[in-house]
Amino acid sequence: MPTCPIYSKSEYLCSMNFRDYIPYYKTNLKLAIPVMLTQAGQITVNLADNIMVGHLGATELASVSFANSIIILGMVFGIGFTQGVTPHVGQSFGRGDHSGVAALLKNSIALNLVVSLLITIVMAVAGLFMDYMGQTEQVVTMGRGYYNIMLFSMFPSLMFFGLRQFSEGIGITKYAMYLTLAVNMLNIFLNWVLIYGKLGFEPMGIRGAAIATLTSRYIVFFAFLILYFKNKNYNRYLLQKGSGLLNRLHIKSILKTSIPLSFQNLVEITAFSMSAIMVGWNGEISLASHQIAMSMSSFSFMLALGVGAAATIRVSHLYGFRDYNAMRKAGFASVHLSVVLMSLCGIAYIIFRKEIPYIFTNVPEVNELASKLLIISALFQVFDAIQLSSLAALRALADVKKPLFMSVISYYLVCLPLGYICGTLLDLGVIGVWTGLSLGLVFAAVLFLVRFNKISRKLTAVQEGTVYTK
Repeated sequence: MPTCPIYSKSEYLCSMNFRDYIPYYKTNLKLAIPVMLTQAGQITVNLADNIMVGHLGATELASVSFANSIIILGMVFGIGFTQGVTPHVGQSFGRGDHSGVAALLKNSIALNLVVSLLITIVMAVAGLFMDYMGQTEQVVTMGRGYYNIMLFSMFPSLMFFGLRQFSEGIGITKYAMYLTLAVNMLNIFLNWVLIYGKLGFEPMGIRGAAIATLTSRYIVFFAFLILYFKNKNYNRYLLQKGSGLLNRLHIKSILKTSIPLSFQNLVEITAFSMSAIMVGWNGEISLASHQIAMSMSSFSFMLALGVGAAATIRVSHLYGFRDYNAMRKAGFASVHLSVVLMSLCGIAYIIFRKEIPYIFTNVPEVNELASKLLIISALFQVFDAIQLSSLAALRALADVKKPLFMSVISYYLVCLPLGYICGTLLDLGVIGVWTGLSLGLVFAAVLFLVRFNKISRKLTAVQEGTVYTK
């Protein structure tokens, strides 16, 4: 009988009763809460940026929204690339292969270094085409200044995410939380100083918001890097001898997941960015209201990402240990938790839909439209939760190619065409664009959930009747 030093006996129960999920909810939440707090801290900074910029005016808010809709393409592509190492680290860690974990760390750092620099160059070129994206001249002019500063924050941000993804792979989520929460407070303080011109500084407007973010991202990256050298949980892998910086087999295995994950993230975020551009065709009021509703949707999404990170950790560890019954339950437990969490957020959006927009701006036209978008956002929360957690579980299994194809169908063949038809051809404006976004998320949720159910059920079938003991 195989034994596992990490997981308790209760996790090897094979029945599918609700009571059997309780240990999984507890363990998943224990891993998820630090990530949720990390994500909540990050989205709090984004909300603070939008609130502070929003009080400068609708044009400033629209400019930041436009610039972010472009730069986020490179950021999300890079984050997807850093996520490619997590399932391999998790599976190796679950098997007890610590030399393999060390090699994966060093090779992933080298790959992330190269890719982050390449992405920065590509996004610099993309910024040259901002004039041709259908936005007003003032929005483009202000947005370009913000964009050019944010470009230089790509490198430290992606390197930090690479270190964080490895940390999650070995089941450690608290240190990234501590660092992120601390630097986020610094970011908000710098926003206040630089945007409005406090403590003797000249008011910089949205340029100040970009400088504050740039400074914070470099600080958090170097702080995490120092921790890797000082903390025994990390330096046992970073300083381990016999695992070279570049290993062809490890690089190949990382690239097999990193590249599809990068494009998968890119597919989804391009759908949202193109939607923002389509919204911008309707003017600054529509774009500003879109930014408010998207900021709130991002808040609930980032919280659920914590549950998704727990799914990736738990499923990859249990898969490496070859306990497929427990692996399946851990995956579905994350789906349940994500649905509950995002449903609660959706209810709050509906109840406070009139009040929330006034946090960002006092422009009545913007707030009226934003309150309508918050209702649509609330309605797709459940499907967003399902697609997010199901995809995280698939990522833990290093199943990335077919989900990429499913993402293309959901976002390029459903979301964007329907958003254009409803928003432009049927002249529903931003409401129509958001309708397309919602239907794309519904399609993705169904495809990803069915995929994880199929794979996990197939794996558990071969172990039916197996009893594991501690």
